[in-house]
Amino acid sequence: MSYSWILSSSIGFYFILLILLVTFRSARPKLKYIYKFAVFSFVSNLLACLCCLFFVLRPRNVNNVKISAKVLKHVTKLIGITWEIRNKHVLMEDGEAIVTANHQSCLDLLGVLHVWEIVKKMTLVAKKEVFYTGPIGIAGYLTGIVYIDRNDPKKAYKELCNTSQIMATHKTKIWIYPEGTRNGDYSKMLRFKNGAFAMAIAAQKPIIPVVFSPMYFINHEKMIFEEGHVILQCLEPIPTEGMTMDDVVNLKERVRNVMEKAYVELSKEVQSSKTKDIMFSPSYNIIK
Repeated sequence: MSYSWILSSSIGFYFILLILLVTFRSARPKLKYIYKFAVFSFVSNLLACLCCLFFVLRPRNVNNVKISAKVLKHVTKLIGITWEIRNKHVLMEDGEAIVTANHQSCLDLLGVLHVWEIVKKMTLVAKKEVFYTGPIGIAGYLTGIVYIDRNDPKKAYKELCNTSQIMATHKTKIWIYPEGTRNGDYSKMLRFKNGAFAMAIAAQKPIIPVVFSPMYFINHEKMIFEEGHVILQCLEPIPTEGMTMDDVVNLKERVRNVMEKAYVELSKEVQSSKTKDIMFSPSYNIIK
């Protein structure tokens, strides 16, 4: 199979995909919903397959993710989502840190890919089930993503300790979702788990909170997926120097409070900039 044939086939595939996208822009909401998630899944895994061919040459290298970011981030254009990173200089600074972010959807990955382009070194902690999702899970492993077993606390703790060592050895940032799972309730964040904060204190490294604005343009119950804009607000680092494990809970609540405050402000911003009829989620209206 020649390189020219592969290239021409790829161009043909994306041309057909573009035609389908234009066709389905005016399709019924449910059909558009299914189509967009199908495009996200299929194209992401297809591109991940191509990336894996290069990643196997230097497996578990955190720099592999730069390739992933440059390739996979363009999937977002096919499903009509734009991303805006605010206060990005916080993440661009060198040095180890724990990055905590709220988690709403599998589409958050597209936002993280945009972050990876501006961060010098960063890896991510994810649940082990992601590894079995197909090529994108394998590509994640080859880029240095750490998969933990949430059903085995002792094993998960050991993996987090290993991740802390990776952070120190490679001078990298670690991205963690402290809610532990996706949260479909746009009115509030879930309770945070202790792992990220115990890691930060053990390593005596700062926490950088990152807040995703609500994905107001998606309603899973009604199967609606319109075009939308997501803001990633980077907050100021919270130091942990001098803290002990006795401070884990207080640190956790402090971080959650500043993130929730920023989340409320972002919610007001996206709600005021959109008409009421596209606030799809019944739990979205947090402004009383």
